[in-house]
Amino acid sequence: MSSSLEIKYEMQAYDRKDRAYYDNFTDEDRKKFSTYLMLKYGANVSGNKDLQAYYLMATNERVNKNFFDLGSKHTKLQWLTCTAVSPAMGPQFHYWLSAKKKEGDNKSQKFLAKLYPNMKSDEIDLMAKINDKRDIADMARNLGLDDKSIKAEL
Repeated sequence: MSSSLEIKYEMQAYDRKDRAYYDNFTDEDRKKFSTYLMLKYGANVSGNKDLQAYYLMATNERVNKNFFDLGSKHTKLQWLTCTAVSPAMGPQFHYWLSAKKKEGDNKSQKFLAKLYPNMKSDEIDLMAKINDKRDIADMARNLGLDDKSIKAEL
């Protein structure tokens, strides 16, 4: 793997607004380069709260909004879009922010999703969080389920 494909060098090019960075890749480098990593790392910087907020909002507005509409055939255009984020204040420390792990009782969430198939997942999560199993069982009884099937599900 080319040393230019290390994340620290990619993010330095990102912060420099180096629009020619992608052009210098070999064909093999282009196959390995991930603009998705630029999106994930680019939104998160350490340091000043205002700068952190700027990077997050600029990434969302300039990159995230239509990023996947471009598709994998337009990697250079995705890179160019990513370079529009940096305020050209020099290199920043970018870090990976993983997705939040789901909390709560999976059985209750799955059961509620069956009871209310039109609800969004965040609504199901909230409902499972604010109701205990007894409350959920009462909801199921009110919807006509018998105790045996409720007990099997919860």
